[in-house]
Amino acid sequence: MPSYAFDPPPQAAVPIVGDAALYPVRRILCVGRNYQAHRREMGGGDDPDPPFFFAKPADALVTPGHDAPYPPLTRDLHHEIELVVALGGGGADVGAADALGLVFGYAAGVDLTRRDLQNAYRDKGQPWEAGKAFDAAAPISAIRRWSGPPPQGRITLKVNGEVKQDAVVADMIWGVADIIAEASKLWRLAPGDLIYTGTPEGVGPLARGDRVEGEIEGVGGLSFRIT
Repeated sequence: MPSYAFDPPPQAAVPIVGDAALYPVRRILCVGRNYQAHRREMGGGDDPDPPFFFAKPADALVTPGHDAPYPPLTRDLHHEIELVVALGGGGADVGAADALGLVFGYAAGVDLTRRDLQNAYRDKGQPWEAGKAFDAAAPISAIRRWSGPPPQGRITLKVNGEVKQDAVVADMIWGVADIIAEASKLWRLAPGDLIYTGTPEGVGPLARGDRVEGEIEGVGGLSFRIT
């Protein structure tokens, strides 16, 4: 057994629906601007660019039953509801025809964003990890095991009971198979990788005390408070 200078951090993990075992998380990849209406609300055009990716650390997860603290150094925290793909297989340069065979299951997730920091760094041409990859930036539901075609149904988010985002997963510009295939060109994917697949239109600000509820038809939902 190896010896460490100090105790290693606990393994990040997500509950699995109907299973006592946990899904161990290796890393989190996220897709940007994958719904046309969201691209427009963020000032983008209508050309379907290839998917681009950014990352969050595995310890940014907020699992069911836990709340998310309002992060420091921002006055513009935003919600972004997303379908999350949980991989049970991996590889490099996986073709789209084989990509769905890597899927373990799906979850509902929220990509929390320090929008003011993201925009400030973006405008300077600087990396914007501080806007996306902060502590507790990735709330997630339990993972539902899945086989067959990916979810295509309704995806919604409410803040204090008021609907803020309401769309269908089928509106994604890049589907799950294409996202996995593109990601595998950049990284060797592996079991334990989560991919947040992008958010529909309607993103907006959150304040301390807000109750956030998200749901994806057939997959499940999550609920947490901003503290």
